[in-house]
Amino acid sequence: MKNKNIEAYTDESYPPFPTKGTLFWRRFIPWQIIRFFVLNLKIMKIVVGGHS
Repeated sequence: MKNKNIEAYTDESYPPFPTKGTLFWRRFIPWQIIRFFVLNLKIMKIVVGGHS
């Protein structure tokens, strides 16, 4: 019986690291506030539309 050479996960198996720009936008508080209100408006449109 031959022994199979089993390799561990390669680097390609993992997701890429976020870029500096991505990390900046994730940590930028004014952008998070804007996205928070945009998301809430979208949710409210769905909720209000369902009750009419």
